[in-house]
Formats: sequence, structure tokens, C-alpha cells
Amino acid sequence: MNLLLDTHTHTVASGHAYSTIIENAKEASKKGLKLFCMTDHGPKMPGGPHIFHFGNLKVLPSEVDGVEILKGVEANILDRDGNLDMPEEILKKLDVVIASLHDVCFPYRDVESNTEAMINAIKNPYVDIVGHPGNPLFDIDVDKVLDAAKEYNTCIEINNSSFVASRVGSYENCLLIAKKAAKMNVKICVGSDAHIAFDVGRFDKALEVIEKAHLDEEFIMNTDVDKFKDYLRSKGKLLNR
Repeated sequence: MNLLLDTHTHTVASGHAYSTIIENAKEASKKGLKLFCMTDHGPKMPGGPHIFHFGNLKVLPSEVDGVEILKGVEANILDRDGNLDMPEEILKKLDVVIASLHDVCFPYRDVESNTEAMINAIKNPYVDIVGHPGNPLFDIDVDKVLDAAKEYNTCIEINNSSFVASRVGSYENCLLIAKKAAKMNVKICVGSDAHIAFDVGRFDKALEVIEKAHLDEEFIMNTDVDKFKDYLRSKGKLLNR
């Protein structure tokens, strides 16, 4: 399976990432990607960017080194109500929004709380992708989360970094999520979650999960730029592009 775009990448603005947007674009071009999403952490992440970072994304070009760039955020889910660390007036201007649970921003640990928080974030009309839902720090009711993702037309992420650089112990959780998503025809986005340019477009372990889960290419948004952009348009994004 050939993946042509990366839906989850970070720049130095995230505070604990090490490459610029230009360096990421050059690496994406080198690897033959047609598009990637710039999704720096939301402002509640320690060391993360100020809200002005997201308000000023309009100054970025839409293409660098022949690779299209979508401007977004990996927003932090803050509570059981699914509130994010980004105001609505910023969210509605972004091309793509990932919502994720991070232990430094979300204090709960029981299955009910984690599941409720994730589902409420999924219900947010500005959220397009649920980030790394297989994180073993946050046990969830997989069936309930996938039911919500399908109902609200929200993608579930397979996060390559979870298998190689962070969130140790994610593999079996992610494989289970992928297998259930395959049966339910839930939309999938594959993200490198790159925190350095060399990892942009790195999908090796994610592809292994995709193969084992027998996910249908039709429901993987990374195989075609137009398919991904049409998905975002169905969520009310990119309407002027």
C-alpha cells in the first residue's frame, strides 16, 4: 500500500520537536509525499506554542518543495467533556484538527473517563482525527469510541511513532483498534507523528498493523490526496481550496 500523505507532524514550535517546517517539507519531498499536515501541539502542552502561532499560520505558503502543506493542530483533550486547548475561533480556521489525550494535560486514568473524554472530543465538529487512541496510559472502550467515530465521521489514527519512539506498549492496542475499525469501516488516518524531519513519512510499523488488520484501502485516507481533502471538505474544511 502506497501512502502519499502524512497527517501528523511537528515542528520546533511544539517545544520538544527538532525540525522546521522547511526541513519537514524537504524530507517529505525526498520521500515522494504529495502532502503533509503541520500539526503542532496545542498551547497547554508544556513548552508548546502560544495561541498566536496558530492564529498566524496564514503566513505559511500552501506548498514547499512541491509538497502541499495543510495547517493544523494536535489539540489536547483537557477533560471528560472533551474540551480542547484551542478556542473555536482558531479551530474553525484550521485545515485539520487532531484531538489527543496526553498525560500532562488530562488527569484521568479510568476507562470510563478516558472513553467519555475521547467520545466528546469526537463530537466536536472541528475535530477530524483522534490521535494515538491506542496509548496504553489511557484504556478506552474501543467499541464505543469506534461507534462514535463512525457516527460523527471522524478518523481514527494509526500513529507510527507509538511503535518506534513513544507510548511503549501501544502495538497490541492499536492492532485491536485497527481490526475492529476494519469490520466497522471506520475511516483511518496514518500519521508519522514526526518530531524530527527524518521521521516525516515514516509509516513502516503502521503499515504492518494495517496489513495484519486487513484494513480496506478505501477507508485509509492517506492513499490519495483528493480522498483526504474530500474527507476534510465533508467536515467543513478547505471549502475555498
